[in-house]
Amino acid sequence: MIKSTSMRLGWVVGAAFVLLAACGGGSDPTPAAPAPLPEVRQTTYGTVKGSNDASTSGTYAWKGIPYAQAPVGPLRWKAPVAPAAWNGMRQTTAFGHACLQNGRIYGPGTNNTYDATIATTLNTPVGNEDCLTLNVWRPASDTTGLPVIVFVYGGSNISGYTADPVYDGAALARSANAVVVTLNYRVGVLGFMNLPQLKTGTNSAEDSGNFALLDIVQGLKFVQQNASAFGGNAGNVTLMGQSAGAINVWALMASPLGAGLFHKAVPLSGGISLASNLPLGSIPTLNPASTYLAQSNGLLARLVIADGLAADLLAAQAWIATQSSTQIADYLRGKAGGTILTTVLVNGLTGSGPIPDGNVLPTDPIAAMAAGLYNKVPVLAGNTGEEGKLFAPFLTLFGGPPGFKINDADRFNLMAAFNPDAPTLLTEGDIIDAAYLPSNTPVTGWSARTAQLAAAFMAPSRDNVLDTLKAQQADVWYYQFDWAQQPAPWNTVYGAAHAFDLPFLFGNFGPSVFSNATNSSANQPGRLALSARMMATLGSFARTGNPNHATLGATWQPWPGQLHFDASLTDAQISTVP
Repeated sequence: MIKSTSMRLGWVVGAAFVLLAACGGGSDPTPAAPAPLPEVRQTTYGTVKGSNDASTSGTYAWKGIPYAQAPVGPLRWKAPVAPAAWNGMRQTTAFGHACLQNGRIYGPGTNNTYDATIATTLNTPVGNEDCLTLNVWRPASDTTGLPVIVFVYGGSNISGYTADPVYDGAALARSANAVVVTLNYRVGVLGFMNLPQLKTGTNSAEDSGNFALLDIVQGLKFVQQNASAFGGNAGNVTLMGQSAGAINVWALMASPLGAGLFHKAVPLSGGISLASNLPLGSIPTLNPASTYLAQSNGLLARLVIADGLAADLLAAQAWIATQSSTQIADYLRGKAGGTILTTVLVNGLTGSGPIPDGNVLPTDPIAAMAAGLYNKVPVLAGNTGEEGKLFAPFLTLFGGPPGFKINDADRFNLMAAFNPDAPTLLTEGDIIDAAYLPSNTPVTGWSARTAQLAAAFMAPSRDNVLDTLKAQQADVWYYQFDWAQQPAPWNTVYGAAHAFDLPFLFGNFGPSVFSNATNSSANQPGRLALSARMMATLGSFARTGNPNHATLGATWQPWPGQLHFDASLTDAQISTVP
């Protein structure tokens, strides 16, 4: 009885306190919790704080988020391992390291971005093996359920990095109203290594040697787990890649590991065809596994010789035969990454790409697609109208000299110093080898020879894969990018060259490798108008699987129909080919 009275008294006192507080007769009410910062998000591994760029780019951004542990030491040439969870707030406002690579004008310099050091680090190791990070941009709004676009960079699968200013995702995220993700992945022999002594027989994916593809798969898994944290829809992911990135996108369409991780594909200027899939005289976009077996064995032998363990290749092979697989694996993982890359370069072992091992990638991806054994998603493919102009060194395949008469460092510096709005004395002859001049000469001129190169390289793989897909699905779309309004002489030297559609798709026109050579005040109105149409096209495809949209100004039919993106100095010019 006493207990019951005490409880009733407590209720009365509590009620009186509430009434007094409501009338202002008690203490001040508990202050409301501050609104969460829009640049703070909770991922499956911990909290990240990015940048609130609403007042500048109209986006929120997160850079350098780890999606896997550093593939170093015992994790080199291993499948990526999920990152360790972290406590507290992780600052994600700076890009992660570029993956270790030999310097090229398409890669980073010493500062992990586009700057003058690129010209001084060509053909020397740059970047870092601790590099498996990704970046996210989204519109500065509270909209959820946004489509997600995941971009995979190019670079011949031997170079590339997400901190390239062209790949900044802010303008595309805002224009397409989408979440944009870019991710670093291992390149060169650190990303693709078909060496028997590294295979354990316990993990078929890891034994494939396709570490770069496994990195991209790991990045896509991160997106699946965390898209909603950034306002994205994990059920609507578009996987986009250019050049080597496109080859990797095609590979994941053919790979069982890609199933369910993406729902649309945008492979640009790439293919997935073996020589056996193509007409005689074509240049394939995929090599058999035996190519990379020979490369890996050659690299191992040359490292052994460089270490003084053998005098020549025959002796190196004999020494290798005395070692167990574990000893060889430990030997290679104990080598400095830069030493490995230098050995690759010095000995001409630089080719790299997906390995059709039969597990991660079918031994003949085109045959698998023809049989319907692939990840069937809507496809938006593209090429540029003058792809071959960026592959000038390969003109030697036709018996002539390399196309550029100057080396890459000189070409880089020439572009960096170029003023697109000032008169110039620079001519085609300062850049292009005399064998290809005048540039408009039929058959032997620069334009004709580079077109011949594109016809042997890009076109056969394009037709092969798109025709194969068309027999399986209707939703296959194709564009050609024809813009060539650069100031002279770059309009002839490059024109609509390989990769020149990327600034238009991302809405980024500099500073970057080619920006001074391409972007003038005179061509700005047409350039920006075309870019807006292209970003809207990509946004429409990411949302619906169809690139047609109200502002396109043309009705785009699926492949073999084509849409051509072009512009005058002042206006976008969109046309179709039935």
